[in-house]
Amino acid sequence: MPAIVIIGTQWGDEGKGKITDYYAERADFVVRFQGGNNAGHTIKIGEEVYKFHLLPSGVVRADKHVVIGNGLVVDPKVLLKEISELKVRVPESAKLSISDRANVILPYHLILDGLQEQSKGSAKIGTTGRGIGPCYMTKVARTGIRIGEFIDETTFREKLEQILPGIQKSYEALSPDAPKLDIEEIVSEYSAYGSELAQYVTDTSVLLNSALDENKTILFEGAQGTMLDVDFGTYPFVTSSNPLAGSVCIGAGVGPTKIDRVIGVVKAYTTRVGSGPMPTNLTDETGDYIREKGQEFGTTTGRPRNCGWLDLVVVSHSCRLNGITSFAITRLDVLGGLKELKICTGYNHKGTKIEHFPANLNVLSECEPVYDTISAWQEYSEEEWIKLAQKGYEALPEELKSYVNYIEDATNTPAEMLSVGPSRAATVYREIST
Repeated sequence: MPAIVIIGTQWGDEGKGKITDYYAERADFVVRFQGGNNAGHTIKIGEEVYKFHLLPSGVVRADKHVVIGNGLVVDPKVLLKEISELKVRVPESAKLSISDRANVILPYHLILDGLQEQSKGSAKIGTTGRGIGPCYMTKVARTGIRIGEFIDETTFREKLEQILPGIQKSYEALSPDAPKLDIEEIVSEYSAYGSELAQYVTDTSVLLNSALDENKTILFEGAQGTMLDVDFGTYPFVTSSNPLAGSVCIGAGVGPTKIDRVIGVVKAYTTRVGSGPMPTNLTDETGDYIREKGQEFGTTTGRPRNCGWLDLVVVSHSCRLNGITSFAITRLDVLGGLKELKICTGYNHKGTKIEHFPANLNVLSECEPVYDTISAWQEYSEEEWIKLAQKGYEALPEELKSYVNYIEDATNTPAEMLSVGPSRAATVYREIST
């Protein structure tokens, strides 16, 4: 009954797509359990690059069954576009199931997202504008529309008739120039999407629990990262869901006793996009070097990411919250060629060392990172990294192995996978005892 969770340990963009794709080779199911199309995952297979926002990363493997769980908010237009494009590029792609309990993103969610962000002025959170937050808001307010209702045109219309007057008032409270919602336009366009998606809709909790009872292997794929969690991240500069391992239970409908392992994906340095403090952010040539070499620009928005040294306060925070059993460390190749590397081991706040991530962002903004400095390794080409990876862990540069060992010792967590490039071949797997 192996159920494995892959989770991001930082502010997202850790490389979870590649790691999920790697583990998916041995899985029967790959499941998304929270978030929406504000998250982007990139997979490189040979010379082919795939970018997904809603479909789970395992979808490129024909023998898999991928699932969009009830914890997601789903933009049907975006999802159908991804399905259509995938069928062109990978005709024999995975089987897809969508939870009948997932909430639907509708046009008014996107409009509301823009109006809310605009109303904040200089206090903008930096959302992707994809309607994610407003959709979760209507879900919690019990005025959302779920996939099972959405694919039934009669029920869909009835729900809209109940909901739209309140949404219109929300618009007008935010802007006197708010657009007028037209129920006929929404029903006409979106009922067609519902008809197309109906073939994939089912009770995915029943599906997944039955699979676990049959000893199938399920891989649960997190979106975003721990530091964007609405409870434990850099609130309010966070997403609207819980990207923690515990959310698998609620977002996919499986019990906590079904989870066997939690793999935390750690980028070898730290990045974040959007607003909010990041203690190890580098605004110098080193930060520019990492950004350009790592191509650190958002998959969803294209925005440049802030880049900085690895922050072990953040990673340790994630280990505790997620119950991480092992690491997959990514983008190690990007740090090649630097003169030296620094690792943040704590924060100095007005003369006091802080070792746990603070909840108060005013305190966080006043923190100075405390660093250890270690040796860097030389730069290699992508082809050279692949050759080293194929030889195994012992063939990697000694400085790189020392860097990995430092992370393991500081967090008391083993690294079972190391990624030294974007392709599947640039991956080193280490057998560890759990």
